Amino acid sequence: MKRLLIAAAAVLVAATSAAQTYPSKTIKIVVPFTAGSATDIMARVVGEKLQAAWGQPVVVENRPGAGGTLGATQVAKGEADGHTLLVVSTGHVVNPVLYSNLQYDTLGDFSGVTPLASLPSVLVVGAGSPYKTVAELIAAARAKPGVLNYASAGVGSATHVNAEKFRANANLQVTHIPFKGTPETIVEVSSGRTDFMFTPVLASIPSIRDNRLRALAVSTAKRSSALPNVPTVAESGLPGFAFDFWIGMLAPAKTPKPVVAKINAEVARILALPEVKERMATLGAETMPMSPEQFDAYIKDEYTTLGAVMRSAPK
Repeated sequence: MKRLLIAAAAVLVAATSAAQTYPSKTIKIVVPFTAGSATDIMARVVGEKLQAAWGQPVVVENRPGAGGTLGATQVAKGEADGHTLLVVSTGHVVNPVLYSNLQYDTLGDFSGVTPLASLPSVLVVGAGSPYKTVAELIAAARAKPGVLNYASAGVGSATHVNAEKFRANANLQVTHIPFKGTPETIVEVSSGRTDFMFTPVLASIPSIRDNRLRALAVSTAKRSSALPNVPTVAESGLPGFAFDFWIGMLAPAKTPKPVVAKINAEVARILALPEVKERMATLGAETMPMSPEQFDAYIKDEYTTLGAVMRSAPK
């Protein structure tokens, strides 16, 4: 028992020391989606401020593909010292349902560091689409089962999960067309090559304001401050429907807890800065303050509830 206590004390001292000297080199933030996606934008906003605060380079590396699992695999196998981090979105928790050969454990191989933002998603069609309301879109999809299609930023992405929840709630038969990231989906829907999609307001609002996309409804329970005149899906004919798109930062599971706590505290400080809050507000994003332990619990809950949605999706 004495030896165990001594060993535990040594581990605690080492972890505390690691936090005191952290960061000691370049911090790499892996984003498993393309540049320009909502996840990428939030990672860069935070990364820029971390670099200024800590005086160490912060590099955001995009590793898109396979619904975010390529980038997640890279971080799960990376060094657990806080210098390799992962920024993911809601889709991260449903990948075990969609990929049978994951090279990591979604809950076991990562530690929650902190949420970065909760963003309303918006149901959009191309500006030239005949559908001007959610009711019209649903009616068309029901009249032509399997003919309409929707774009997503990849299998398992939050945009995919959101659309599947909508499809199930509206009892629709529509075809899923996955792309590598949100920017590609915006191009495809704007051009009319795909019929609709759910996309973060953060990523799509420029195209909405430029009249390349038409916003039909936001997916959250309340309207977005960035699109106050756009109704919610629930207001548009699907009572009770809501989907929250979140973005959060993870670290490899064995990262010392004091290091995780240090990153959490610094990111919380950054998200509270007036200029960051102002930027987030213009994009419709809201903060989700949580401790690492609270974020871990939140991820486990999402893993259970959204996993059930995707298990019911057409194969």
